[in-house]
Amino acid sequence: MFIVGVDLGQSVDFTAISILERVTAQEQEQGSAGYLLRYLHRPALGTKYPAIVDHVLSLLDREPLSRHETPLVVDRTGVGAAVTDMFTQAGVRPRAITIHGGDSVNDADHWNLRVPKRDLAGTLVALFQTGCLQIAAGLELASTLVAELTNFKIKVDLTTGHDTYEAWREGIHDDLVLSVAMSCWYGEYQGAPAGVWLA
Repeated sequence: MFIVGVDLGQSVDFTAISILERVTAQEQEQGSAGYLLRYLHRPALGTKYPAIVDHVLSLLDREPLSRHETPLVVDRTGVGAAVTDMFTQAGVRPRAITIHGGDSVNDADHWNLRVPKRDLAGTLVALFQTGCLQIAAGLELASTLVAELTNFKIKVDLTTGHDTYEAWREGIHDDLVLSVAMSCWYGEYQGAPAGVWLA
């Protein structure tokens, strides 16, 4: 099964698009479920949202993906609400994730999820460090993704107890990390067991 993740950028931030393949325990030799990152793409800065939507739809129209069966997970934070509406108007209902700095997931609405950034980052890091997330050979942005993971840091506000996640250095983005993290989190916590996906 496949999951498409889209982290939406704005004028100074990249948009990132990823495709993960979820491999079941039966399909893997080592006997545990995992993920293979098959695709990473960063449209050029300034790419208009209709063009990004068209690009993602063109990916969903290529086998083995499907507009009707492949989960599309989109960052709804900020400008994301309008873009998720564009996908819906095109006949694809995305799983919209609003990323927040709190400590609990609100998944009462299967289509509109509120997820702490710590949960997204924690899921990705755990899968990566345990070898359950593999990166396909030859992905052009693979080293950039690894650099983003390396430069991710946790900052805790001692007065509120809330944590934030950001790049160590100015100029380091986290768009690839968030695109892949949303897909990993969805696969781990919203996907149904053993190759059966929520509709």
